[in-house]
Amino acid sequence: MKIKAIITGATGMVGEGVLLECLEHPDVEEVLVISRKASGLSHPRMKEIIHRDFFDLTPIVPQLSGYNACFFCLGISSVGVSQEEYRHITYDLTMNMADTLALVNPDLTFCYVTGAGTDSSEQGRVAWARVKGATENALLKVFKNAYMFRPAFMKPSAGQRNVKKLFYLISWMYPVGRALFPGGFCTIREVALAMIHVAQRGHSRPVLDVKDIVKLAAEKQ
Repeated sequence: MKIKAIITGATGMVGEGVLLECLEHPDVEEVLVISRKASGLSHPRMKEIIHRDFFDLTPIVPQLSGYNACFFCLGISSVGVSQEEYRHITYDLTMNMADTLALVNPDLTFCYVTGAGTDSSEQGRVAWARVKGATENALLKVFKNAYMFRPAFMKPSAGQRNVKKLFYLISWMYPVGRALFPGGFCTIREVALAMIHVAQRGHSRPVLDVKDIVKLAAEKQ
C-alpha cells in the first residue's frame, strides 16, 4: 500500500528524522508537512503548510483530505512549563488535530510519539506521564487504527539539522546503551520505518515500546 502521510513536528528532532526517512522511502507517495515555521526542506513528493494556530485548523481543513496516515511528532518537554500549559499543548492540541483528521479521513492510521514511562492508567504520581497516558487513551477512542510509539533514547539520522544540543553531550552513551539495554535505545530511523510499516499493515498491539519499534523497523515489506 502506498502511503500519503501528514507529518507534524518536522522542525523538531524526531519529526525531522521521520520526514527525512519518509522522503526516501519508495512506499511513501506523498508527504504533507504542517508546522508553524518552514522546515527548510523541499522535495517533489512533499507539500508544506505553514499554520500558526493548531487550535484552529479550520482554514486548512480542505487541504487535509486524501491522506491515509498521520505521523504525529509534535510535542514539548514538561521541563519549565506549568502542568496546565503542558496539558494544553500535549492533550488539547493533539486531540484537536486528531478530531479534525478523523472527520476528513476516518480510515486514517494515526501514529503518535509519546515516550517510555507513559502512564496508561492516568493515576500515577508523574504528571507528564499521566497527561501522555490520557492523550494515548483518547486517541485510541478516536481512530480504529491508532498506534502509540513509546521510544526512549533515540539516535538522530544522518543529515538532521534539528538535533538537541544535549544529544551531542551524551551521544557516546548510544552504542553502549544499545548493547547493554536494548529496550531503552533505538534510532529515529527505526521509529520512522516502524511507523511506515504500521501504516501499511497494522499491528497486533496499539502501544509499541522500543523492542516493538526495533522489530517492526527490521521487517521486510
